[in-house]
Amino acid sequence: MSVHPVDEKLPALKMATTGLQHVAAMYAGVVAPPLIVGAAIGLSATDLTFLTGACLFTAGLATFLQTLGVWKIGARLPFVNGVTFAGVAPMTAVVASTDDKSDALPVIFGAVIVAGILGFLAAPFFSKAIRFFPPVVTGTVITLIGVSLLPVAFGWAQGPDPAARDYGSTTNLGLAAATLLIVLVLRRFTRGFVKQIAVLLGLVAGTLLAIPFGATDFAPVTDAAVVGFPTPFHFGAPQFQLAAILSLCVVMVVSMTESTADMLALGEIVERPADERTIAAGLRADTLGSAISPLFNGFMCSAFAQNIGLVAMTRIRSRYVVATGGAFLVLMGLCPMAASLIAVVPRPVLGGAGVVLFGSVAASGIQTLVKAGLDKDNNVLIVAVSLAVGIIPITAPEFYHAFPETAKIVLDSGISTGCVAAVALNLVFNHLGRGGDAQEVTHPMEAVPAQPIS
Repeated sequence: MSVHPVDEKLPALKMATTGLQHVAAMYAGVVAPPLIVGAAIGLSATDLTFLTGACLFTAGLATFLQTLGVWKIGARLPFVNGVTFAGVAPMTAVVASTDDKSDALPVIFGAVIVAGILGFLAAPFFSKAIRFFPPVVTGTVITLIGVSLLPVAFGWAQGPDPAARDYGSTTNLGLAAATLLIVLVLRRFTRGFVKQIAVLLGLVAGTLLAIPFGATDFAPVTDAAVVGFPTPFHFGAPQFQLAAILSLCVVMVVSMTESTADMLALGEIVERPADERTIAAGLRADTLGSAISPLFNGFMCSAFAQNIGLVAMTRIRSRYVVATGGAFLVLMGLCPMAASLIAVVPRPVLGGAGVVLFGSVAASGIQTLVKAGLDKDNNVLIVAVSLAVGIIPITAPEFYHAFPETAKIVLDSGISTGCVAAVALNLVFNHLGRGGDAQEVTHPMEAVPAQPIS
């Protein structure tokens, strides 16, 4: 009996290098939230390093839950989990509203625990939304995931600090372009294993190329400790405040919506479509990982869309590869020096590789839309309006500036708003009344033939 590529176990060397490639692709996204929140609190360099390591450690645990699975927990797909960026704004708002900053993290941790438990209980009900995600919806959402991530790559390409004098300099952009070129050349002119780890090789080559320009900083390696364990409740026992809990529950709903879309996207890419049971199991892993994370001083966990692009590009679909990446994350959490090795990669180099990774996600969405029946005028309208709604936060970041902060948690996520718009429009145009009998058109701008009056 043949084994599905998702359940395939690769040779050890290939498993390790491709797993490390996943870690490299998502490292910046995992460490950014603790760095931002820690800086807002005013943590010392030692505590900031501890918080970052804790988030890496808990991301590894959540990835194990998602890829390997326990009971009815885990989608058992090549899914990387890590700290969701959607929680940064409400967490910094909690910090700002806390008089004694030493209480900020305990309040955040308490809110994450409650949101995680409630999300875990709601997962089987939330997963029933799968029936509202036909190809016209999933294709739109997958495309939005890729498009929403591309500005992240462009930001990385300019440099790590927008306030720095060299932000967006020709040197930084040149390093990003060189890394992109290296990845493209490797993908075009190599074969087999080398072709599959082209992104990892591109990151290594780009980092070496950056040394003469002074863009590679090895200080994180020399300053890091060899061993460090994220002691439970290092920053104090969790505190439970209603306002913070409500705020993080909203983030949990947003996170579950995005994770559902990500699972549908990944299911299409690995050719194992995510059904209701898979989504429920995946959401349980997300939410349980989030509930456990604060015990080890970590934040809310969610699926990482950027790694879907890596799966799409390399065509390595084994969940055990991603589980190996989870093992590296746990190791980094226990060994700060190991974590610092990834930190050496300059942000512009990550940006160059990110263009390929995130663009691959958008391309996968377009491939799904091809199968969505765009010869139907209704489907064209669904895609057109949903994409427009989804890219508002990207093209006009201040569009929702007058809305309450709680509402902006949802509205500022183009993936969430585009997903909601696509589901709602699909219901209106393809399910209510005679929507399913839409006229076929040969061009998106062609008018629908008039119907005779009965």
